[in-house]
Amino acid sequence: MIRESKEDVGFQAKLIEEEMNQEKSSQVCRIQVHGMTCTSCSTTLESALQVIPGVQEARVALATQEAEICYDPKIVDCNQLLEAIANTGFEGILISTGEDSSRILLKVDGVNTENCVTLIKSSLLALKGVQEIDFDLQLKKISVSYTADVTGPRDFIRAIESTGSGCFKASIFPEGRERGEHRHQEIKQYHRAFLWSLVFAVPVFFTSMVFMYIPGLKDVLETKVANMLTVGQVLRWGLSTPVQFIIGRRFYVGAYIALSHGYANMDVLIALGTNAAYFYSVYSVIRAATSPTFKASDFFETSSMLISFILLGKYLEVLARGKTSEAIAKLMDLAPKTATLLTLDDKGNVVNEEEVDSRLIQKNDVIKTIPGSKVACDGLVIWGQSHANESMITGESRPVTKKPGDMVIGGTMNENGVLHIKATRIGSETALSQIVRLVESAQMAKAPVQRFADHISKYFVPLVIALSFCTWVSWFLAGIFTSYPRAWIPSSMDSFELALQFGISVMVIACPCALGLATPTAVMVGTGVGASLGVLIKGGQALESAQEVNCIVFDKTGTLTIGKPMVVNTKFFKTMVPQEFYELIAAAEVNSDHPLAKAIVEYAKKLRGSEENLAWPEASNFESITGHGVRAIICNKEVILGNKSLMLEHGIAIPVQAEEALAEAEGQAQTGILVSIDKELIGVLSVSDPLKPEAPAVISFLKSMNVESMIVTGDNWGTANAIAKQVGIDGKYVVAEAKPEQKAEKVKELQYTGFRQSCGNGRRWS
Repeated sequence: MIRESKEDVGFQAKLIEEEMNQEKSSQVCRIQVHGMTCTSCSTTLESALQVIPGVQEARVALATQEAEICYDPKIVDCNQLLEAIANTGFEGILISTGEDSSRILLKVDGVNTENCVTLIKSSLLALKGVQEIDFDLQLKKISVSYTADVTGPRDFIRAIESTGSGCFKASIFPEGRERGEHRHQEIKQYHRAFLWSLVFAVPVFFTSMVFMYIPGLKDVLETKVANMLTVGQVLRWGLSTPVQFIIGRRFYVGAYIALSHGYANMDVLIALGTNAAYFYSVYSVIRAATSPTFKASDFFETSSMLISFILLGKYLEVLARGKTSEAIAKLMDLAPKTATLLTLDDKGNVVNEEEVDSRLIQKNDVIKTIPGSKVACDGLVIWGQSHANESMITGESRPVTKKPGDMVIGGTMNENGVLHIKATRIGSETALSQIVRLVESAQMAKAPVQRFADHISKYFVPLVIALSFCTWVSWFLAGIFTSYPRAWIPSSMDSFELALQFGISVMVIACPCALGLATPTAVMVGTGVGASLGVLIKGGQALESAQEVNCIVFDKTGTLTIGKPMVVNTKFFKTMVPQEFYELIAAAEVNSDHPLAKAIVEYAKKLRGSEENLAWPEASNFESITGHGVRAIICNKEVILGNKSLMLEHGIAIPVQAEEALAEAEGQAQTGILVSIDKELIGVLSVSDPLKPEAPAVISFLKSMNVESMIVTGDNWGTANAIAKQVGIDGKYVVAEAKPEQKAEKVKELQYTGFRQSCGNGRRWS
């Protein structure tokens, strides 16, 4: 009624709930596709999927052998998509459905009959939050869709193992095992087929190309068997037949599937080319066997060697395809394999600790993370204090302080201190899983040049067949009308055979594989290697656009600099032995977790020059003042390290030379730390994050390419300008004291003014 009244007075109104429902009416599923041999296969499948009602977008990648489909679940479901793939002549295996509910695969041992399956399904469906169950009895694999806020995998395992008097045993199904096994099996098949083809093809090659020029062997091979049929021809016929019809059977099957579904692929070209060579050779030797005058010329070596070379190419292709997924595996390995699960009582006290598989973590679990270990999942710190190295996500190499109420990211490193973390996001919801999905999506995305190549490939095979036929006809007619010198024809051929050889050559060398695989393979390798080095590239479009970049925006810490602070200078205002000085301040700073404190302690260790007796003097009344410094009593002396405000707060006078030293340090992109002992200012430490050795050379190289470089950092202006000067960046291209959202605004501003830029920020996004 409210909406109608608004519309009556001339305004448009729509329920927010309706808009939200419309936004939710699309899901993205990923399907593994087996049977694609060239780009014609992938473009045909892509076209077949896009015409299905409810499919909004379909992308098929030959290099990954996967399809990514955006669809409306109200109109079409995953089973219909799998059926459409099967109707196109390929085998599809569902990887993910894209549904909002969580999904996990479990392996169940002890299941042998349908009655066992029914019993387990009943037990699981009785659990609150379980939505759907699928059971594969052959693989003993069960798929459970569930609401993560209500239940989780440990509940499923307990329910399964408590069913049927404990005769069932459940565990996490090995992730990616099916795809890995299929890839390994495919590699083995092509390797075995190639080796067997060599067993037959190499003798064929030698009998036709080598032995014919060796006296003695030539006489044996030219011995007549029947009329003009020779021993060499019989041997080549016998050896090439298994290669053509047994080892090369896969090409016949592929060609039949393609032609029966109305398209032509690489298998069609191979089958046509090798059959033309083989059956013409069969015709020649049969005619020689029945004629006392016809001297046969065969092409058995052409068909057998072609199949061998193509099998070698396919073997190398599947090997390369397997290696492109290694970067994804490395990303997944960032997450720890196990986690320490805590059981708390009503008062929050720990009553039990248990080591579990990290994939068994459920929402709201409390996980213990010790120093030096990785955080098992995204969560909220509820107890403890530490520093976390989040460079794998943010690119910021400086550890981030974590205390109760702070969020932590799964896969990041806990530097020091024990943390109790409440799991808030698990499985596919974690930041690490989202990064993996982004890289996978980037590998699926097609660059503009690839889309152009795919468009050409639709017409490529028919065009090649037509050109091959025209080549044969042209040379055959030219031979009949003596349009070329007779000397061009080899003594063992006539004009028909020469024309046929040219026609076959056009057909078999024009394989569309390179056309369809070159760009996606380059994109996959580029995005994969980039991800392992901390560079997340959003697909081929970004890579192709990189040639137009004329401005690169750099962050400072961890990008232009190493990201690890080091003591670079010490200035004394009072006479004191340096070793004694650093003995006192290291004894104070060793109690602090701050990165600058660690740098001071490391420097003191180097000054000591001996690995023996590494214990520092005992510190009492230690106090860490967040954002200012530390204070402690060491050897009955009060030691204070920190900034100017901390000194003034404790009534310590700061002389002019100390002020000048602080200004000088800031001008050189260094952090100045004042040191006082017994209320007297003794010296200033200069701590710096050194430049990466290659940084100036990179900036210089970019300048030679007419690419401008800019620094946008959250650090102060003095430090930012000093770093810019050291690397060779003009001061007008420096932006300091910028918050993260201001950095994004600066990039948009540059784009508006006509710059095309890339961003460098530790964990870099292109």
